[in-house]
This record gives sequence, C-alpha cells and structure tokens, in this order.
Amino acid sequence: MPTALFVFLGGLLAALAVALGAIGAHALKSQLTPEQLETYHTAVHYQMVHAIGLILIGLLAAYHRSRLFDVAGWAMLVGIILFSGLLFAWLATGRKAFVYPVPVGGLAFIIGWLALAIGALGLWGKK
Repeated sequence: MPTALFVFLGGLLAALAVALGAIGAHALKSQLTPEQLETYHTAVHYQMVHAIGLILIGLLAAYHRSRLFDVAGWAMLVGIILFSGLLFAWLATGRKAFVYPVPVGGLAFIIGWLALAIGALGLWGKK
C-alpha cells in the first residue's frame, strides 16, 4: 500500500534527525543538563535508525507486497512519534507527562522490527 510514502517519510525524518542532531551538538549544549543532552541524542539516534528502517521497509514493500511490511512501517512511524517525538517534547517543555508514553514508542519499534523480520521470511527462496 504506502511503499513510496514510507520511503518519503523515512527520508524526511532522516533529514530532520540530522538537523536535530546538529542543533543538539551546537545550540543545546548550554541549555540542557548532561543527562538531558544524552536523552536528546538518544532520541535523535533512534529517529535516524528508524527513519532508515522506514526507507528499507518501503523499498522491500515495493519489491514484494506484504501486509507485514505495512505493519512494520506504520509501527516504526508510530514509534518515532511516541519515542523520539515525546522525548523532544519533554525536553522542550519540561513536562514530565510527555515521558510516560515513551515506552509505548519503544514497543512500537520492537513490533516494527519483528514484523519486518517475519515479512522477510516470506521472501525466503523467492526470486
């Protein structure tokens, strides 16, 4: 279904991760505590890894349609929003309530990678 959408969003979110990483490395050093800066870098890192995952899923889904690839892509997108997005929101506002759903984002990442792995089994032995 959304193969090109996953590649597009993955590219967009990867570019955003690079920009956010640069902001963190330069502008936020004096604004955040070392612990907050580490959290910020974790959020950027996870966003980049999962943006690349979205691109991979989109490319695989273009090659071989699988409902599991759709699940994987949507799960990674939800994970980026709930994990990285909410960590950014917490760091920007200081409101601890943003942190509570973050583990759900981590679970979405796990679901995404598992769906990708199981979907890839469907490619085994196919040309």
